[in-house]
Amino acid sequence: MRAFVGLPLADVDVERLERVQSGLRLGRHVAAENLHLTLAFLDEQDTPTLEALHQELLQISAPELKLRVDRIDIMGGSTPRVLCAMVAEDPALSALRNDVRQAARRAEIDLPRERFRPHITLARFPRHMEGADALARYLGEVGASSWCLEPIEAFWLYQSVLAPEGPTYTPLAEYPLDR
Repeated sequence: MRAFVGLPLADVDVERLERVQSGLRLGRHVAAENLHLTLAFLDEQDTPTLEALHQELLQISAPELKLRVDRIDIMGGSTPRVLCAMVAEDPALSALRNDVRQAARRAEIDLPRERFRPHITLARFPRHMEGADALARYLGEVGASSWCLEPIEAFWLYQSVLAPEGPTYTPLAEYPLDR
């Protein structure tokens, strides 16, 4: 089963992100119900491994998160691959991510080492995208967007099912954060 651990967003934040998406006429927009912030992509895992991870995730104690989107930007180097709402660095968020990654290792899930760039993916672009000028204009209009997200009170374990029309993310378990 393809899975990941992520942070769900409040409806008001999803609506705000949809307004940001509405001005973009390029790429494939991420569906509102799929907007989230990934803490750890787990790739394909069997059920016993995910059950072991679930037990490890239940042990995590972390504070409620008060995060801020500090800009809209692209990721992917010289060839833009995704449009994202970039989330400002936050020590509590980094600590939670580290705890989730350690839980995954204890459940014998091998995660690649990677730099954490907290973001919410808004749109994905094809490998050979046309419209770089339109994308640059769009970023000029919305790039400096900044706002505080509603407090995040839980993190979730999700299943991800890929389909030609886009992925479907299904929550498998919820882990509350301390208030």
